[in-house]
Amino acid sequence: MRTRASWLAFVVLLGAVAFVVFRGTIGRPPPSPTVDAPLDPNSCWPTDETAFSRPEPRPPHPLLNRADQLVLAAGNAAVRSDVGADLAGVVRAVIESAGRAAELPSLTVDYPLDETIFPPEIVPPTFLWHEPAAEADTWLIDVTLRDGMAPIRVLSRGAPPAAGEIDPRCVAENNEIYQPTAYQASAKSWTPGDQVWGAIRRGSVDAPARITIVGFRSSQPEEALSRGRVAITTSRDPVGAPIFYRDVPLAPQFTKRGVIAPLGDEAVALIGWRLRDVSKPESRLLLRDVPTCTNCHSFSADGGTLGMDLDGPQGDKGAYVIAPITRQMKIEREDVISWNSFEDKPEGHKTIGLLSRLSPDGQFAVTTLNEAVYVCNFMDYRFLQVFFPTRGILGYYSRATGRIRALPGADDPRYVHCDAVWTPDGKHLIFARAEAKDPYPEHGRLPERANSPDETQIQYDLYRIPFDGGRGGKPEPIAGASGNGMSNTFPKVSPDGKWIVFVQCRNGQLMRPDSTLWIVPAQGGTARKMRCNTPRMNSWHSFSPNGRWMVFSSKANTPYTQMFLTHLDEQGNDSPAVLVPNSTAANRAVNLPEFVNRPYEDLLSIRVEALKYLQHGWQGIQLGRQGKLDEAMAEFETAIELQPDYWQAHVNVAAVLIKQGKRDEAMARLDKMLEACPEPGPALDMAGVILARHGLLDEAIDHFSATIERYPDFFLAHANLGRIFLAKGMPEKATAYFRRRVELDPPNPLGYLELGNALYLRGMFDEACAQFRKSLEIAPRLFDAHLMLGKTLAAQGDFSSAVARFREATTIDPNNLWAIDEWAWLLAACPRDDVRDGGRAVELAERVCAVSGRKNPTFLSTLAAAYAEVGEFSRAIATASEALVLVRDADGPLSRDIREDLEDYLAGKPCRRLRNESAGRSGGR
Repeated sequence: MRTRASWLAFVVLLGAVAFVVFRGTIGRPPPSPTVDAPLDPNSCWPTDETAFSRPEPRPPHPLLNRADQLVLAAGNAAVRSDVGADLAGVVRAVIESAGRAAELPSLTVDYPLDETIFPPEIVPPTFLWHEPAAEADTWLIDVTLRDGMAPIRVLSRGAPPAAGEIDPRCVAENNEIYQPTAYQASAKSWTPGDQVWGAIRRGSVDAPARITIVGFRSSQPEEALSRGRVAITTSRDPVGAPIFYRDVPLAPQFTKRGVIAPLGDEAVALIGWRLRDVSKPESRLLLRDVPTCTNCHSFSADGGTLGMDLDGPQGDKGAYVIAPITRQMKIEREDVISWNSFEDKPEGHKTIGLLSRLSPDGQFAVTTLNEAVYVCNFMDYRFLQVFFPTRGILGYYSRATGRIRALPGADDPRYVHCDAVWTPDGKHLIFARAEAKDPYPEHGRLPERANSPDETQIQYDLYRIPFDGGRGGKPEPIAGASGNGMSNTFPKVSPDGKWIVFVQCRNGQLMRPDSTLWIVPAQGGTARKMRCNTPRMNSWHSFSPNGRWMVFSSKANTPYTQMFLTHLDEQGNDSPAVLVPNSTAANRAVNLPEFVNRPYEDLLSIRVEALKYLQHGWQGIQLGRQGKLDEAMAEFETAIELQPDYWQAHVNVAAVLIKQGKRDEAMARLDKMLEACPEPGPALDMAGVILARHGLLDEAIDHFSATIERYPDFFLAHANLGRIFLAKGMPEKATAYFRRRVELDPPNPLGYLELGNALYLRGMFDEACAQFRKSLEIAPRLFDAHLMLGKTLAAQGDFSSAVARFREATTIDPNNLWAIDEWAWLLAACPRDDVRDGGRAVELAERVCAVSGRKNPTFLSTLAAAYAEVGEFSRAIATASEALVLVRDADGPLSRDIREDLEDYLAGKPCRRLRNESAGRSGGR
C-alpha cells in the first residue's frame, strides 16, 4: 500500500468519537464460506485481546464469589491451589457425576482446536467453548497431563470474552466497529493463569494435555450437564525469533487510478510498525508518525539488514531502504536507493518497485519494475482494496555496484513477473508469472466488492529461475503451483530449502477473501492445502529462522486482520492455527508479519532520519489544524533547516502567515522561495493553490501577474491565472490565459482540456468540443476530456454521441463514479425517448450508490431519476428525500434541483432535465 501526504493547506480532521468494540469470539472453523459472503455467523476463533477494557466488577458467583476462576492442583508443586475444602468437594462431585455419565450433551470447544500445537514460549491462550445446556452457570476444566504429573482442576465462571477497546484516532465515517454475531457473543471463555499455563506447557511436551470441560449448575454440582474435550501439545521447537509487522487502521478512500493507496493521507500517519516476542504479553512499538507510506519489508537471513519500501524522500514512490539493523536504528539518506534510477525503464514511467525482497546475504534486492498495476478500492472496509501487477519485469539492485539491472529470463514483456523471493542459498528465485495485459480492460465494469467478476482477471503460476550473480537463466514452472486453474502467488521458501508455501485464490493475489495457504516441495510435486487455514483470507506468511513455525495473517475473526502461528514438522505437516494475541487495538489490523532472525532486545526503535523533515512538516500541519499557528510555524522552519529545498514547507509557512493576518510577509516569503527554487513550476503551482484556498484570489492574481512579467513564457503562471479567474466566476478572462497557455505548451493535452472547460462554461459549445477533441488527439485515453466532451455534446442536443462518450470514459476508468453517474443521468432524464434507458440507468446508478456508500447526494439524485424513469415513484421519492438530507447547502442549486425533482415524482412525473442546465448539476463534482 502506498500513498503520499498532502502538504497544501490545513484541513479539518474528522472528529474522532470513542467507541467500545466487542470483538466477539472466533474459534472453530466452520466449512469455508463463499468468498463474497459476510463474516460467517458461526466463525469462532479467539479474540485479539489487545487493549481489552478493564472489566467491570462482576456480580458475585454462587461458588466463585467475584473471582473468574479458582484452581485445585493438589500434588502439583508448581501451581498454587486456591480452592478450599468446600469447593474441593464440589470439584469431586462434578468429576464423579461426569464419570458416571456414559453420554452427556456435547460442549463444543471452539479454541484451541483438537491437536493444536503451541510454541513452548507463548503466552496463555484464551480457551473458548459453546455450552448446550442453558441452565449451566459454572464449568470445571479438568487438565490431564503426561504420566506422573498431577492433574489440574479449575472452576470457571465461563465469562464471555472481554470486549476490546479501540483506537479512537482510527474511527472514521468510512469504517465500522465490528459487532459479533449471536454465535460469537454467546461463547464462554477461560484464560489460564501463568502458573497453570506453565504447568500445561511442561506437561504436554511428550504427550498431549487432555482438557475436559464439564458444564454444571452451581446449585447442583452432582449433576453434570455437558462435556467437551480437546487435546493440545507443546512443541519442543521454540519460535525463537520476534515478528516485525505493520499495525494499520482501515479507513478506505476512493480509487486513484493505478495508485496503490487504500488509505487516505490522514490514516497513513496512524500506521505503526511493531515487534512481537510471543513470550511477552505485548508488542513493542518501533516506529510511528511517518507521514508517508513505509510499506513492504524483508530481512536478510542473519537478521542484520532491513529492506523496506519508502515513499520519499521528496515524494519518490520508488525509494527503497537497505539499512543495517541496530538496537536504536536510524535510516539515513545514504540508506535509501531509488528503483526509479533503473536505466531501462520506459521514458516517463515512474516505477515503485513492487514487493521487493532482500537476498539471504543482504547484498541484493529483487523487485518488480516497469509495472502496470490494477487497483480498485472499495468503501467496504472489510476488504478495502485489490491490487496486483499486470505488467512488469524482475530487476535487482546490487549493493556492491550500486546498479539496478533487469534479470535475464524474467524480463520478457509478454509476461508480468512479481512476488520474487530467494531460495535460502541465494542461488535461485521463486516468483509468480502470468501473461501480461493492460490493467484496466477496455470494456471493464466497476467492481463493487472484492472478488467480483468485474475485476480484471488474472491468474499467476509459480516459476523458478537461477539468479547466477544477476545473469539469470531460463524460468521453469513449479509443478503443483502452476497450471492448476487458480492464481498461485506470494511464495515463501522454508529455511531448509525443502518447501514452498504459497497463496492460492481465484483471481489476483494477496489478501483475497478466498486466499488459502498451500505447501509444495520446493522442486515441485503434489501441493496440499494447509491445515492451519482459517475460513477467511490467509496470506502474508513468513517462516521462522528455524523453519518450524510460520506466521500468517487472517480475517477469520473480524475485518481487522490478526496474525496466527502454525507448526511445521520435517515432512511439511502443519497444525491448527494459534492466535498471537494482544497484537494491536481492536479496530486496527495486522499485516506483513515477518520473522527477524535477531534477539528481541536487539531492536528497540527505528527512526527514519531520511524523512525527518517530512515528519516535522506533517507535525506542523497537525498543529496548524489545531490552531496552534506559532508551534506549526516552528515545525515548518525546522523542516526547512533540515531540507532547504522542501518547497511545500515554505508554502505552508506562507499559509501560517496568512492565517495570522501577515499577508505582506507571506507574499514576501513566497517570492523569496520562488527566487531560490531552481524549478519554480511546482513551487509556483503550490503558491497559487495556497493563496486561492485561503480565498486570497486578488493576491494570487497579483502574484502570478508579477510572475508573468518576470517569466513571460512560463505557461504554468498563465494556467494558474486562468484557474483563478474561473474560481472568481470570470470565464472570459480565464479563456485568454488558457489560450496563451496552449500556445506556450502545445503538446500538453491538459491545456486544451482547461481551455475547453472555460469555453463550456461560457456556452461556447462548438469551440469547446474542438478543444476537447484536440486534447484527445494528443491523449486518446484522457478521461476528463472524454467526460467533458460528453457533457458538451449533451448540451448541444447530440444525446446519442454523448451517451457513447460517457460509455467510453467508463471503459478508460471503470472506477470513476462521476462518469458512470453522468451516463446514468442522461439515460434517466434525457428529453429524447430513443436515448433513455431506465433499466440501464437504474443498474448504473445503483452500482454507483453502492460503491459510494449512499453518502453522495448527487449520486442519489441520479438514482431517484432512474427509478422515476422506470415508474418506481415510491422508490424515487424515498431516494430523492434521502439525497436531500445529505445536501450541505439547503438553499444551494443542488438542493433546489432535488426539491423540484421530488415535486415531479410526487406528481407521478419522471425527470426531464439536462444536468448541465443547472449550476447545481454542473458544479456537483
